[in-house]
Amino acid sequence: MEKILEQLIVRYPVLEPVLPELETAGRILIETFARGGTLLVCGNGGSGADAEHIAGELLKSFVRKRRLPAAVQQQFEELYGVGGRALAEQLEEGLRCVSLLSHPAFGSAFLNDVAGELIFAQQLWVLGRPGDLVLGISTSGNARNILQAFRAARVRGIGRLLLTGATGGVLAGEADWLIRVPEQETYRVQELHLPVYHALCQLVESHFFPEDR
Repeated sequence: MEKILEQLIVRYPVLEPVLPELETAGRILIETFARGGTLLVCGNGGSGADAEHIAGELLKSFVRKRRLPAAVQQQFEELYGVGGRALAEQLEEGLRCVSLLSHPAFGSAFLNDVAGELIFAQQLWVLGRPGDLVLGISTSGNARNILQAFRAARVRGIGRLLLTGATGGVLAGEADWLIRVPEQETYRVQELHLPVYHALCQLVESHFFPEDR
C-alpha cells in the first residue's frame, strides 16, 4: 500500500494532506472485498462517469492480469473441451462492484413514477446487503440523491465512503469515511478524483492479485 500511495504523491504532491484518508479508504475497501462484500458506486454528471470508470477497473484487470486459477481453467477444459479452455483463458477474476448509474430503464421509470432523488437509494436498498460499502462521489458534497442513498445505507448496515472536495458539504456529516481533495471548483475537484480512485483500485488489486497469473 505504501509504495502505491508514495508514487501517487510524487505525481500529485497536492494530495499529500489527504494521505491518511487514502490509507483508511484503502483499508476499508480491502476489508469489504475480503468478507465478500460489494462496492456500490454513485455520482452525478462527471462524477457519474467516474462511478462507471471505477466499476470498470474493478470488474476486470486494471494494472495486473487476473487470470483464472489453473484448476478453474482445467475445469472449463474438462467440461467444454478446447472451447472451454479458450473461454477460461479470456475470463478474468474481478472484485464485486456495481455502478448505480448502470440501469437507465429503471432510472427513467423511477424518476417518472416515484422520486428522482431516490434513484440511488432505491437501488442500494435492493442490491446492497449489510457489510457492503457505498462510495458516493460528489464534488460539492451536497448531492441530494447521494444524501438519500447514504441515509438508506445507514439503515441497511452498509458502510458509507465519500469522495468529495475540500469542504465535504452536508454529506461529510453523513459519511463514515471521507476523502476530501484540496480543491473546491468542480472541474478541479474532478481532476484530482481520478488519480485518487485509480490509486485505490490499484491498492485493492495488488492486495487480492499480488502477482500476474
